[in-house]
Amino acid sequence: MQRTLTAIVLTLNEEKHLERCLRSLGDLATEILVVDSGSTDQTAAIAKRCGARVLVNPWTNYATQFNWALDHGHITTDWCLRIDADEYLSDALRRALAAFLAPPAADAEVTGVAVRRTMVFLQRPLRWGTMGNRFMLRLFRTGVGRCEDRWMDEHILLRTGHSTRISAELFDENLNNIGWWVTKHNSYATREAIDLLQGRHEPVSGASTGASSLHVEDRFRRFLKHGVYARIPPTLRAVAYFLYRYVVRLGLLDGRAGLAYCVMQALWYRMLVDLKALEIETRMRSTGVSLAEAVFTEYGIRIGARRGGE
Repeated sequence: MQRTLTAIVLTLNEEKHLERCLRSLGDLATEILVVDSGSTDQTAAIAKRCGARVLVNPWTNYATQFNWALDHGHITTDWCLRIDADEYLSDALRRALAAFLAPPAADAEVTGVAVRRTMVFLQRPLRWGTMGNRFMLRLFRTGVGRCEDRWMDEHILLRTGHSTRISAELFDENLNNIGWWVTKHNSYATREAIDLLQGRHEPVSGASTGASSLHVEDRFRRFLKHGVYARIPPTLRAVAYFLYRYVVRLGLLDGRAGLAYCVMQALWYRMLVDLKALEIETRMRSTGVSLAEAVFTEYGIRIGARRGGE
């Protein structure tokens, strides 16, 4: 018997992307669950027209919203698929996932599937500069997977079993303009600075438990980020990271799009994260306030105490 699947999509004003995303699922999903955080455009109407069930919940961050969907979405299918509104399945990936879900039953120890995500920037798929061949866990058995409690760079963690991989592509192609991209990454930089400072000022026991259930490649990337990159002096490391991705990892082979993406994402964005973290820590030192108070004063974001791995 075909195993059933719920596709979970988080939205906020995604009328440009949502129909493309949902249509790419074809008949793969038994149910589509869209969790909206207050869209003022046609997002909800498009979701319903495409057969999705729509729930509304206020936004805190991606991890909180996704886990809310798992806890309150009344999901009864065998498997769940995490997909963003500006992503879409290639035909090859849809066929591969359908074959995976088809009888005979899969190995009971396989509780997650990582797929190859391809970023499209300036209308060009990025194949170099660390962007090519990136696998991310997106499919998991219902009740086994959960999003780790982070403000940024959150992954699905598996409570039991292990993951396999499918090499067909999941495309990530946002259709908004570069000004929107800058605004979005400005927000991302704030969230990543919070993650960075919580790890520095509010370490929690059990955090390593969650990290240990990451896919081996995700664990290695996180080791490089926290064990190598973090040891380079702030601001200088953004320059080093740009050179690593653009020169060492051959981002230059992606042409104009590769140069633009490496400058904006590896240099500008990483520099912005460091500057925001420095700004928050300066306020903490000069006023004696806590991290939560400093973050709220600088950016109007309320953060709670860190929780251990789930």
